[in-house]
Amino acid sequence: MRVTRSVDSVQFLPFLTTDINNLSWLSYGVLKGAGTIIVVNTVGAMLQTLYILVYLHYCPRKTATLLAVLLLGCGYFWLMVPDSDTRLQQLGLFCSVFTISMYLSPLADLAKVIKTQSTQRLSYPLTIATLLSSASWTLYGFRLGDFYIMVPNIPGIFTSLIRLWLFWKYPQEQDKNYQLLQT
Repeated sequence: MRVTRSVDSVQFLPFLTTDINNLSWLSYGVLKGAGTIIVVNTVGAMLQTLYILVYLHYCPRKTATLLAVLLLGCGYFWLMVPDSDTRLQQLGLFCSVFTISMYLSPLADLAKVIKTQSTQRLSYPLTIATLLSSASWTLYGFRLGDFYIMVPNIPGIFTSLIRLWLFWKYPQEQDKNYQLLQT
């Protein structure tokens, strides 16, 4: 984005959902008193927020949408649901839904990938990171017996496997904008 000074080739939805996801899980971790969830999602929220700020610098029209979503979510859970047990359950469900949407959002370009037979719009490193992250959180949720952590991370494993299959089926072409050296 900084090099091209444009957001034309960058999707906003995956980073918005990931940031909301991190902030939601951070709140869930605070309510539950789970240090691992707090630390991981604090770092994730900081990184995603930084990325979104850079994105918004080059595309300011998305600012109002982002702020509205964040304020509505915070306002509801912290002001409208005073009972902490109910808040924990509703926040767990909300986090689960957002985790699933976060894992599904990179597949928004699935039709374009298949139509063009090109995975240029997908990130291989992000796919691997998503597979490892979702598998880790699934195992962590299983170990804690926390279905709010375990269940929504299973789609992350499956969507990563779909993207890996797409990378196998439609390998990314090497950059052909190079010049051969004359010998």
